[in-house]
Order: sequence, then structure tokens, then C-alpha cells
Amino acid sequence: MGTLSYITDLWKKPYEEPLRRVIKARLLKWRREPSVVRVEKPTRLDKARKYGYKAKQGVVVVRVRVRRGPFNRRRPNTGRKPKRMGVYGIALSTNLQVVAEQRAARRFRNLEVLGSYWVGEDAIYKWFEVVMIDPNHPAIRSDPDYSGIVGREDERERRQRRVRRLRQRQRRLIERLRQRMQGQGSGKSN
Repeated sequence: MGTLSYITDLWKKPYEEPLRRVIKARLLKWRREPSVVRVEKPTRLDKARKYGYKAKQGVVVVRVRVRRGPFNRRRPNTGRKPKRMGVYGIALSTNLQVVAEQRAARRFRNLEVLGSYWVGEDAIYKWFEVVMIDPNHPAIRSDPDYSGIVGREDERERRQRRVRRLRQRQRRLIERLRQRMQGQGSGKSN
């Protein structure tokens, strides 16, 4: 078995003795850190490699803290049926892991998200590490393993291009209509 297999086996039962004390100490430290932190090396190398991590320039690992638990709202003071209070049964429509990826992408706008994995949780928070790459970095551009990501156009760019095309068509149509109207106006005066 290779090193990554041993790491995978350890993380299958993270709350058993060899890893339990380490995770507890890490969580104590992570609670005091900001919610989105860039990390030098991944906590779980096996998972990071699975999502495309390489120890090279242009590849970044970010640890994101997300609040967990039921998202109950405060009870309103004014009268209404308990059923209509809107306090219980409120759940996120998206997965906490997806929320973590979105926060990392929002914080590091020039990077692309490759994937994320769980690294720890306590009663209040969950922590995920997000593997990201810089598609414009020369080391990433020259790497054949990342070729599918580098040339890819994201949805936002596609939408922006579509909107530009529509506006150009609208301008052309308006210009043609003006020309026709001017041509009709000059024809009536004769």
C-alpha cells in the first residue's frame, strides 16, 4: 500500500484515536481564524489529489468555514397561528459543501474551483478545503493535465457574449427602422 492509501484509511474513521486528538487540536485553532483562509498544504492529501491538486504554482487550497445546523428564525411577537409563524422547518436549498465552494470562488475571483472535501466539524461549524487553480498561470497553461479547464469558457462569459450579440442586433434593427422612417418621410413630402 502507498502513502495515500494509509491516509485514506485513517480518514475513514476520523473520530477514532490516532486522528481524534489531532482533529480536536486543529478545530480549536481553526475557530479563531477567518472563515476563508488560504492553506499552504492540504489537510487530506489523498482527497486533494483526487480533485486535481499538485504541489505547483497556480494551484491553491483554501479552507472555508460554514455555519451548520437548523436555520430556525426568531419567533414573531405579533399574533398568528403557531403553524404560520415561519420558524421551524427552514432548511438550506443547497448543500453546505456547495456553499463553501461558492464562498471560496467569490473570495478568489481569478481562480477556478476544481473540487472540495470535508476536513472537520464541531457543534457550530463545518470546515471544507477547496482545491482551486489559476487558469491564466503559465505553469497551469503548460500542464496537459489541466488542459480541459484552461481553455473552457464559463457560463458567465457565454451569457455576456450572448447579451452583447443581442444588443448589436437591436442597434442594427433600430438603425434600419430609422433609415426606413427617414426614407418614407422624404417620399411623402415630394
